[in-house]
Amino acid sequence: MSELRPSRRDLLAGTLAGAAVSVLATRSFSALAADPAPPAPVPVAPAGPLILLPLPYADTALAPVISQNTLSFHYGKHHKAYVDNGNKALAGSTLFARQSIPEILRATQGKPELAAVYNNVAQAWNHQFYWQSMRPGGGGAPSGRMGDKIKSDLGGYDAFKAIFSKAATGRFGSGWAWLVSNKGKLEVMDTPNADNPLTLGLTPLVVIDVWEHAYYLDFQNRRADYVTAWLEKLVNWEFADANLG
Repeated sequence: MSELRPSRRDLLAGTLAGAAVSVLATRSFSALAADPAPPAPVPVAPAGPLILLPLPYADTALAPVISQNTLSFHYGKHHKAYVDNGNKALAGSTLFARQSIPEILRATQGKPELAAVYNNVAQAWNHQFYWQSMRPGGGGAPSGRMGDKIKSDLGGYDAFKAIFSKAATGRFGSGWAWLVSNKGKLEVMDTPNADNPLTLGLTPLVVIDVWEHAYYLDFQNRRADYVTAWLEKLVNWEFADANLG
């Protein structure tokens, strides 16, 4: 398969949202240690087919919010399946050679004949971004630039928490809730299934996975409790700040 490499605009302007990428030629970040120190994002541009990058922390590191059992199944079964199935969908094709992830997603979204490419590439990307959106010892109100932006754009942390929680709990069925930058202004949005903000030209900052497999072993049907715990104890504000550019 031809290499897919991101454009300089994708890497520097944040089109790929600074994501640690498990998909063709996007950005990756150095693996995080198991301790709660925030990661330092290190952009690189790997080439080749979809790959399953290691988790950026130990599979026990997010407990008790996300147990080792949940994390090992989510990463080792669900995420791996998207990578494997994406590689099968892309095998032997030159249609998307040298396209960035946003370009691939925009070219395949809503086209039934390309659904396998769209769904698996998007979900591989979404999951890698989700892992980076969390860190041990994270959560709570952000300080510094992110705190200032949340105050100016969303009315403060309490207002943000209410908006984000509503998006995450109100998403019917499976999907994601995102904090994004829309030309520098922070917004909250939710997307169904595999969809993500890249197709809209927005810059993702952090995301929570609200597919049931992300939380059901630990919270059963109590999605709201999962969202609250995620915001209070896991959200990675340093990652969000790095993606803001």
